[in-house]
Amino acid sequence: MDQAGNVQPDSFLEQFAKTNRFRLGEPGAFKVTPDGNAVLFLRSEGPESFSQELWMFDAATGKERRVLSAADLLGKGDEKLTAEELARRERMRMSSRGIASFQLSKDGKALLVPLSGRLFRVLTAAIESGGPVRATEISTGGSAIDPRLSPDGNHVGFVRDGELWISPATVGEPRRISPQAKENVSYGEAEFAAQEEMKRMHGFWWSPDSRRLMYQQTDNTALETFYIPDPADPAKAPQPWKYPRAGKANSEVLLWLSADIGSEKKPAMAVKWDRSKFPYLARVEWPKHGVPTILVQNREQTEQVLLRVDTDTGETRPLITEKDAAWIGLEHDIPAWLPEGKRFLWLTEQGETDGWELQARGSDGTLQKKFAMPGWQIEGLNDVCDKADVALLTAVPADDSAQMQVLRLDLKTGEVRPVTAPTSRSQTDEGGQFGVTTNDAMTLWVVAGRNRDGSQVLDVFKGKPGLEDGTRVGQIRSVAATPSIVPKPEWLRVQANGREYAAVIVRPRDFDPKKKYPVLDFVYGGPGANQVNANARAYLQNQWFADQGFIVVSIDGRGTPRRGREWSRVLKKDGVGNFIDVPLADQCDAIEALCKKYPEMDRDRIGVYGWSFGGYFSSMAAMRRPDVFKAGVSGAPVTDWRDYDTHYTERYMGLPDANKDGYDASDVLTYCQDLRVPLLVIQGTADDNVYFVHSLKLADKLFREGKQFEFVPLAGQTHMVTKPEMVLRLNERIADFFGRTLGQPK
Repeated sequence: MDQAGNVQPDSFLEQFAKTNRFRLGEPGAFKVTPDGNAVLFLRSEGPESFSQELWMFDAATGKERRVLSAADLLGKGDEKLTAEELARRERMRMSSRGIASFQLSKDGKALLVPLSGRLFRVLTAAIESGGPVRATEISTGGSAIDPRLSPDGNHVGFVRDGELWISPATVGEPRRISPQAKENVSYGEAEFAAQEEMKRMHGFWWSPDSRRLMYQQTDNTALETFYIPDPADPAKAPQPWKYPRAGKANSEVLLWLSADIGSEKKPAMAVKWDRSKFPYLARVEWPKHGVPTILVQNREQTEQVLLRVDTDTGETRPLITEKDAAWIGLEHDIPAWLPEGKRFLWLTEQGETDGWELQARGSDGTLQKKFAMPGWQIEGLNDVCDKADVALLTAVPADDSAQMQVLRLDLKTGEVRPVTAPTSRSQTDEGGQFGVTTNDAMTLWVVAGRNRDGSQVLDVFKGKPGLEDGTRVGQIRSVAATPSIVPKPEWLRVQANGREYAAVIVRPRDFDPKKKYPVLDFVYGGPGANQVNANARAYLQNQWFADQGFIVVSIDGRGTPRRGREWSRVLKKDGVGNFIDVPLADQCDAIEALCKKYPEMDRDRIGVYGWSFGGYFSSMAAMRRPDVFKAGVSGAPVTDWRDYDTHYTERYMGLPDANKDGYDASDVLTYCQDLRVPLLVIQGTADDNVYFVHSLKLADKLFREGKQFEFVPLAGQTHMVTKPEMVLRLNERIADFFGRTLGQPK
């Protein structure tokens, strides 16, 4: 900013906006071919392009080449996406266009490439030979959603107009597998709550022999219909969506087993479980080794059961039952069946450790072995080697929750050792690319992540099964723009009220230790996400704000992940949840401690900014703790949790009727009369995650209370703001707001 406090034009911010926060041009979606000869991946055309292309890295030569682009498949035609496909990508936090995804067949002989609602099959032999790549269009009869090849590569399943279809992968007409869709009843698609909150993106599953499918039926009759209008075009019809508000009806989900796809008109068979007690279908697995299973939860998410499915009768029987007085956490990659099919790996928070515990269990669910990993907090199961008794796990050191590593676990001896150097989940890769991607035999693998200084790790290794004696054969390139500034974060632990919090501080690059600086707390504060990561690249935006004359801090308080079960479960005690009291107290305690530790931080001029849960937190901080926070920017805030979805909200808060006091205490609208500091509210009008009604209710209540505030609606923007001009002006507006309300360094 200049001496008058005006935000100055800045090449970095323009670059930040045009490159989608430096995500464009980063490679991702790595898939190693089964023979271990190549890595296929996606990368956009350049540092300012949202359109991705398919590339191949050759392990023998260490070179890469472009394989396929959208133009190769569509010619001069424009890409067209349906409202359903756009919504699905929003659930996946995917803003890419062009070749946004692809699937490699199990045998590695073919690729399935969806584009603009159409499906294309590409033979990998032509790709590997370097010859011309020819794509065969697969007949679908319309726009295909969630297309996936059968394990043998001969068919592709997809959803069209709410129905499950299959089509030959070469030549032939599609055939409907499910019943016909009707009003509010669809087949083959995961419902909203599953996609958004359970991270279950699929609604159908192939059998390992490619002869049958298991598929979901979703009945949304009881759900409310939410409408998203376009305020900039009042003549345009609003887009309707079925939405499950907290305390109200959920989708009714059933599961069916199809007959053999070669059979003539045999009826599907229902998969039977106690749906009245366990309405949530959280996971479905039909593995090559082992038995098909489903994981179901009760509505309160305090009990879950892993059920074995008998594919001859549709009957189920329990393998594992777990209970938790607060809630059951969902791990994405379990059960993971081992090659012999007689046992599986299971991650649980109901073990002997304060965190996730890895177990080996028999095919009947009996506990066989616990794997001790002292000094580590397990974050997830990355992969299991089909040819060696080896599992790959993502974990953080118990004493440094900001730093992530991939661990190699010998399932015979229990020996654990790091595969990667200390790295971080990348904040620039779409979908958070991190970890080790490999083939079944672990003869070729990609290590992806970022070092603490922000430099990228995209190394390809070749070696023996089990990641031993690996040889680096090259690196996959990034063509992302190089930021014009280099962040200089300081990571630390801060003590407050007998607790230790992970924190990160970013100072201006022209920092003057003789001055006192206003402080910005960039916060999320809620479950499921950390702000403190060992990756300097994650703090580019923080550095730009710091350079405008602020010290920017972020703190991970209780309720956030990577610190164990007890740390995260403080949001809910004795079945009663409260989203704000503990997170707000922790942020205030920790930032007070930081101000005492660092005299350059002005205790009397602290602002707070966040998006989504962070926007909710910022609103609450401005209203409830004006003694600490003197200004707030609230982006896309949930204001009344009764207007947010069932699975997320009720996990932490319980049902509204059973926890009225908790919902009232966690409701921003309860405290609008207390607002005494400047507040800026920002939200996209087309947000289908946190609906625009949240900000409208907040603005209406503040207005009725006679409070001064600023409100910026972003026309046509969703929960992800990606349009470059919007990103540019959004950040300028926030910096201007804090400059006006908190002032300059003194």
